[in-house]
Amino acid sequence: MELIIQIIAGLLGGNAAGAGLKNLSLGTAGNSVVGAVGGGLGGLLMGMLGGDAGAAAAEAVAGLDIGAIIQSVAGGGIGGAILTAVAGMLKKALVK
Repeated sequence: MELIIQIIAGLLGGNAAGAGLKNLSLGTAGNSVVGAVGGGLGGLLMGMLGGDAGAAAAEAVAGLDIGAIIQSVAGGGIGGAILTAVAGMLKKALVK
């Protein structure tokens, strides 16, 4: 369940980064795909920093822990935005 939340948050974060950084935008589809990947990776990293990710995920699904859900949304959104910005920078550098 958390992975789905992280991917959706990453998708939204990627599109927000693309909208905010017009010169680094990859287009709606590109921002969405890269943001979703970044959301999954960002959420995974946030889970690792928070302690035992596997146990936390099991507890969050069982009890719908709001803290774990917020952590998933934050990690996914930030990861999606960062990966979209990095991919946009790489694309811009390769076009030159």
